[in-house]
Amino acid sequence: MIHAILETALGVENVAAIAQASPRMHGMSLGPADLAASRGMKTTRVGGGHPFYGVLEDARGEAPRTLFQQDLWHYTVARMVDACQSAGIKAFYGPFGDFSDSAACEAQFRNAFLLGCVGAWSLHPSQIDIAKAVFSPDVTEVLFAKKILAAMPDGTGAVMIDGKMQDDATWKQAKVIVDLAKRVAAKDPVLAGQYGL
Repeated sequence: MIHAILETALGVENVAAIAQASPRMHGMSLGPADLAASRGMKTTRVGGGHPFYGVLEDARGEAPRTLFQQDLWHYTVARMVDACQSAGIKAFYGPFGDFSDSAACEAQFRNAFLLGCVGAWSLHPSQIDIAKAVFSPDVTEVLFAKKILAAMPDGTGAVMIDGKMQDDATWKQAKVIVDLAKRVAAKDPVLAGQYGL
């Protein structure tokens, strides 16, 4: 098995070719610290955001404007996930360096999960439980996804569920969530019960 680490600007430019480079390729992870250096980014952080990378809220007269911190990595993670999905391999988020900030670690892992990553590296034992929780689908999401699949067994047509239209595209999204929940449930009896699987 081969597991690639995406940690240079040239690697990001060639991420699709890297993902398809070998039939033995299993997955790819983001290496944010090395990638930051390769790009010439002005940060010493390992993964996560930066307090100066953000957008200002719209001006409202003379009122102070709030800076909303943005995610430095979402574009790169999305490109890596696209390349991995196209090649049939798994995408993983790289390490989050500030293991004293569990809330920021959880937020960064959740961003990666929502973008399509299946797991993350951990630098500290405290990050393992965070990753297990974040990379397991939310119970409410699983139960709703199961409703969609039950209402549209063959994935065609359109139905209304809880006041929202569901169609073949949302059926595909629901299938992703339920398939993941089944894999998690096979190893976690508590979540299996909560998921109803």
